[in-house]
Amino acid sequence: MNLGNFRLKSMFEKGEDPIFYDEDNASERLAQLLFSYLPENPLTPLVLVCIGTDRSTGDALGPLVGSKVEEKHIHNFVLYGTLDEPVHALNLEETIAHIYKQHHNPFVIAIDACLGKMQGVGSVIIGKGPSKPGAAMNKKLPSVGNMHIHGIVNIHGFMEFFVLQNTRLNLVMKMADSIANSIIKVDRYITYKKENHHSSIL
Repeated sequence: MNLGNFRLKSMFEKGEDPIFYDEDNASERLAQLLFSYLPENPLTPLVLVCIGTDRSTGDALGPLVGSKVEEKHIHNFVLYGTLDEPVHALNLEETIAHIYKQHHNPFVIAIDACLGKMQGVGSVIIGKGPSKPGAAMNKKLPSVGNMHIHGIVNIHGFMEFFVLQNTRLNLVMKMADSIANSIIKVDRYITYKKENHHSSIL
């Protein structure tokens, strides 16, 4: 990440305006927004929960992000949910329980695919508050996270299961790249801050 592009958290406008994966500097903008939501306390455990399954193209966004992040050996986030070990409907509740058992008062970032309006397909939304996995499929699953990163992979409104199954892999892969790159940028910046003992953003 270009460290000079960071500003104090108070400078960020915490909205849920979508950022499209193919916009100029998309991963940079996503990284700035993600960083703006992180807790001030450097001792707070930061936990990524990448939700989804590779059995459905559209729903593979989360584990794809997890695997791409895992490949880069991040240092400041604990990761749950990859293609090898996905977090999905069958183990979500168990995973959440494990996280809160293993980490004291963690800050949880939920990453998941979602369906939306046609004009929003391909966009990523970062916001405060939990993700609600399975909502598009009317599944009753526990909410996850202190904040969420949602990627709109297709349109909602009719036969959601079929829509997720038939989402283009090319789109999901490119969105996963953009989200993963933003997380990696934030991870590197946090490491930079720790190594240089900076108490404020450049």
